Amino acid sequence: MFRGSIVALITPFYEGEVDYTALRSIIDWHVEQGTHAIVPVGTTGESPTLTHDEHVAIIKAVVDQVAGRIPVIAGAGSNNVVEAIEYTQHAEEVGADGTLHVAGYYNRPNQRGLLAHFSAINDAATRPVILYNIPPRAVVNIEPQTMAELAKLPRICGVKDATGDLARPWIERQLIDSADFFWLSGEDATAVAYNISGGQGCISVTANIAPKLCAQMQQACLDGRWEQAVALQDRLMPLHQAMFIEPSPAGVKYAASLLNLCSAQCRLPIVELADETKRRIEQAMQQLELI
Repeated sequence: MFRGSIVALITPFYEGEVDYTALRSIIDWHVEQGTHAIVPVGTTGESPTLTHDEHVAIIKAVVDQVAGRIPVIAGAGSNNVVEAIEYTQHAEEVGADGTLHVAGYYNRPNQRGLLAHFSAINDAATRPVILYNIPPRAVVNIEPQTMAELAKLPRICGVKDATGDLARPWIERQLIDSADFFWLSGEDATAVAYNISGGQGCISVTANIAPKLCAQMQQACLDGRWEQAVALQDRLMPLHQAMFIEPSPAGVKYAASLLNLCSAQCRLPIVELADETKRRIEQAMQQLELI
C-alpha cells in the first residue's frame, strides 16, 4: 500500500490561517499528477507550529478530499506519547490508512525508551504505523537492533529513513525477519540510491512541486528500470538541492507559490527566503519546464 512517490504535503496558509481551499485543490492536483500517497502534517507540513485543532482538522480535510483515491499516512508523531496516541486514534477514526511517528525529539530517550514509546503507540493503534528515523532533527537514532525489535510488533510495518546512511536498509534487512516490513527514503537527493539498497519509495518534499516527475522516477524504480530512474533523478537533482538551501519548508512553499498552488507563507520561526535562494529555485523549476 505505501510505496512509490509519497508527498510530504505542505500546509498552505493565507493571512496566517490554514487555507483549506488551496489544500483541497493541491490534493486533487496530486491525484491527477500520479502521486502514490499523501502524508499531511509532517515536518514539511509545519506540524510543530500547528495548534491541536488545526492538526486534527487538516487530517480530516485531507482524508475527506482524497476520498480513497490514494492512501493517506497521517503525521501523528510527538515526543509526548499521550499526544501521539491521541493523534493516531483521531487519524484512524477519520479514515487515514496509517500514521507516521517520529522518534522522541528533545526528550533524547535511549533505545529502551524508544522501544517503549513506539510499543505504546503500536498497542493503541489499529492500522499501520510507520517509524520516522531522522537523527538530524530528533537528535536520537533508532538503531538497527531497536528497529528489528519494533518490526516484530503487529502494527509497525515500515520506516521513513532520513538518516542519510544508505547502508541502513542492508543492515536492517539482516535483522528483520518480515517480508511485509518496508523501507521508504526520507531524503529526495538519495532516493534512487536508497531504492537500489532495498527501498520501496520516498516520502518526498520535491514531490510537492514536481509530482509527475517524482512519481515517474519512483515507478521506474519499482519496475526495475534503473537507467530511466537515474536519468530522471539527474534532472530533478538541482530542484532537490534548491529546496533545502534554507530551512524547509520555506523553499518548497515559495516554489508552490510560483505554481499558483498557494501562498509562500510559513509560520515562524521559518522566515522568507533570501532573493538569491529564490532565484536558484526559479532556475531549477525553469530547467524542468515547471514554470
